[in-house]
Amino acid sequence: MRHYLLSIQQPDGPAPSPEVLEPIMRDLAALNAELRAADAWVFSGGLHDPATATVVRARDGEELVTDGPYTEGKEHVGGLTIVRAPDLDAALEWGRKLARATTLPVEVRPFAGVVEGDDDRR
Repeated sequence: MRHYLLSIQQPDGPAPSPEVLEPIMRDLAALNAELRAADAWVFSGGLHDPATATVVRARDGEELVTDGPYTEGKEHVGGLTIVRAPDLDAALEWGRKLARATTLPVEVRPFAGVVEGDDDRR
C-alpha cells in the first residue's frame, strides 16, 4: 500500500453560509466513515484561513519567520486527507469522492518512498 495526499483547493474568501456548509460537512463525515471502514483513512483535517499562516525560511544559517501564506493566490489548501491505497487509480477514486463531498477541486499526490509504520500493509 502507498500513501496519497488528497489536498482540497479552496477559493479565497469568506466561509460558505451554514445552510451551504451543513450538507458538505455531513457528506464529508460520511466519506471519512467510508474511508475508515475500508482501512484507507490515515488522517484528515481542515485548515484555518491562510492569513493565519506563518512561513519559516532558512537563509544564511538563520531562520526568517514571516506572517502570511507562502504565496498569494486565488486558492489555497483548505484541508487535507491522507489515504492508504494500493495504486493511483484507487487513490483517484477517493479523490473523486472527496471532490463530490466538498464540491471543491482535490489534488491527489503520492508520497515519495515508503511511509514509516506502514510496512506491514504492503
